[in-house]
Amino acid sequence: MKEPDSIPLEQLLDRISGKWTVYILWLLDTKGKLRFGELRRKIDGISTKVLTERLQMLEEIGIVHRDYKPTTPPQVTYELTDRGKELSAPLYHLCDLASRWYGDRIVP
Repeated sequence: MKEPDSIPLEQLLDRISGKWTVYILWLLDTKGKLRFGELRRKIDGISTKVLTERLQMLEEIGIVHRDYKPTTPPQVTYELTDRGKELSAPLYHLCDLASRWYGDRIVP
């Protein structure tokens, strides 16, 4: 039997299931290219450190592209890569399923 971390699905879910990660992906999917500050303002309660860590991890695995322009001040934007866009349909299906299962109620 394979170890759980050697199963590709487990690897993917481990990467995208961290706090804020799915929301970051959803924002980049629905809003398109966003600057770092725009992302931080749209995610109420996320710290700069955590947002930076999540974006770096998503960039490392090829889901998010970081575009840096050395202007004053520097302009850094993020957008989904083609690989990241492949997550759109599964995430929308999960969102639909969650809405049907749980609606607007809070589940313990």
